Amino acid sequence: MSKKIYTPCAIAAAALTLAGVAAAPEVQAHSKAERVAEAASNKADALEAQLQAVQNELASLRAQVNAPRADSEKVQELDQWMQQVKSAPVKVETKDNMVFFRGGYARNDHKRDGVSIYSDVAGSQLGLPGQNGDNDAWYIGAGFDFSVNDDLFGLMDNTEVLAELMFEWKEFATATQGNVLAQDPTFLATGALGPTREVSVSQLSLTAAPKIKFMKGSDFRPWIIPVGLGLHIISPPSESITVFNPGVMFGAGADYKVWKDVYVGVDGRYHLTGGAGDGVNTDGFTAGGYVGLGF
Repeated sequence: MSKKIYTPCAIAAAALTLAGVAAAPEVQAHSKAERVAEAASNKADALEAQLQAVQNELASLRAQVNAPRADSEKVQELDQWMQQVKSAPVKVETKDNMVFFRGGYARNDHKRDGVSIYSDVAGSQLGLPGQNGDNDAWYIGAGFDFSVNDDLFGLMDNTEVLAELMFEWKEFATATQGNVLAQDPTFLATGALGPTREVSVSQLSLTAAPKIKFMKGSDFRPWIIPVGLGLHIISPPSESITVFNPGVMFGAGADYKVWKDVYVGVDGRYHLTGGAGDGVNTDGFTAGGYVGLGF
């Protein structure tokens, strides 16, 4: 009875033992596969880390290679700029504005008429003395130039445009014999008029004009005035008691820098009034010299 009982137990134990033996290779195989997969994964991570390091190194090498190239380009740009600076014309720093003082000879195209000198009414018609003023005169004046542009508004290099304002005083005569209007009204014992007064004949001219001055930066600089405005104040007045006579002015000249901002120059100008202003013609020219101070 006991042998029958032990026999099935022994069979069961033997079966379990055989099952464990059969299952052991599968467990071992599964554990080995996991290890292989884990090792492969670790190798892949290591390779990825190495690749990243190589990429970083390549980026660093590229930066080092490109840096000299960028520096070389900067050097080339600086060299080109230096060549442009060297080839550019040298600009001499000067004071472009000027105040000047003028003087010289003047001559009108016609002798001066006027209400208190020669007159078609007072004097000549009455047979009393009276005469015209002289054609010739001396003049003094002053003015200033204000610089507007350095290259004729882009049309011509080293050609300056200035605005000139000027006054000019002309003295034609200081002792012209007057007509009847210039008589001393004191009657003498004979009943005649007193002696004739002497009359000064003069003219004040105010002008405003554009001036084109060439060769900027040079000591010697010629210039022209293509056209300007002139306003002439005459003394004595015309027979209709007019003292203003407007017109235009043309001029040309040149100056030379003698020392620092001190200039000497010569000029000639012609004043045109378009005919007589109430019987007084002030057309004429001036020629003389001037001294200028730059500022």
